[in-house]
Amino acid sequence: MTTGARPPAGTHRPTSRDVARIAGVSQAAVSLVLGGKWRGRVAPATAERVRGAARELGYRPNLAARNLRLGSTRTALLVVPALTNEFFARVHHGARRIADRHGFGVVLYPTPDGTVPAHGAAPAPAAVRDPFHSAQAALDGVIASSMAADVLVTLRGESLPLVMLDSDPAAGPGTTTVNADVADGMRQTARHLLALGHRQMLHLAADVESWTFQARAAALADALAGTGATLHTRRAALGTEPARQAAETALGESGRPRPTAVICDDDILAAGACKAARRLGLHIPRDLSVTGFDDLTLATAVEPELTTVRLPAEHIGEHGMTALLDALDGRTGPPDTLPVELVVRGSTAPPP
Repeated sequence: MTTGARPPAGTHRPTSRDVARIAGVSQAAVSLVLGGKWRGRVAPATAERVRGAARELGYRPNLAARNLRLGSTRTALLVVPALTNEFFARVHHGARRIADRHGFGVVLYPTPDGTVPAHGAAPAPAAVRDPFHSAQAALDGVIASSMAADVLVTLRGESLPLVMLDSDPAAGPGTTTVNADVADGMRQTARHLLALGHRQMLHLAADVESWTFQARAAALADALAGTGATLHTRRAALGTEPARQAAETALGESGRPRPTAVICDDDILAAGACKAARRLGLHIPRDLSVTGFDDLTLATAVEPELTTVRLPAEHIGEHGMTALLDALDGRTGPPDTLPVELVVRGSTAPPP
């Protein structure tokens, strides 16, 4: 509920003084709340009252003037492997949601070559074009996926606060990490398939040099150790066609029992595995179970629908932006790990 008199409609552009009068607080409190500096200084109920008054008045801070005063652009850079990946689109949406509340902008920058194959040559950092004439002058901080880590030397330099997504929590001092619990996602997948009776399994692994995929592979191997299950690994680039080719080769190999389950590092690889099964005349899930990772829209577009690990992509973006705001305030928290969930659908069943 607001307390002050509203300025007559159409008389002048709303100011922070108007917001303060409507909310019944000082202009200093308005500046703290709308500048994202209120925690520990302004009560949450008061902060919400200020935001409500600003919305009611249609007040927008003069960012240019404020930035000149603060020596800040209030701009964060989000570095992702590719704009076409639905997962990172959701991450961006979550980051933007938090940024908007604090008067920040988010610049989205995809790496020039997408993800780097694990067995290919990464582009030299010097060859990556800086999207800004001077990143230090144009940005307040960086949020980056570990899948795009190769460009950070160029984009970040040594001075900007950094939050890493899908990155090793032990990366080192001065770096905040926000991760989905991908290791637990693989453990849940392994337990599900073991409970169905599967013992011959194929891991269709992403051919990308990234901590997140290394963590998945290690967790899967650990979860199957001592169970009597056999695990073979085939790597494929992140694409439906490379995945189809790799899975078709692995499923068609002679000299050892054919896998009864294919565990894929993401849903796109799983779609390729499903295409391979159809080409080989295998029915899913009667002859072959397939699991994915991410729970993209694709997971319910295929038939049968895909059993997959749901990652909280928007929450990862939200937590990443919150961690960056905290870092800009001089606060660095412990590694942030978000829970994941195995969503069981029609692509898994007991083995033949």
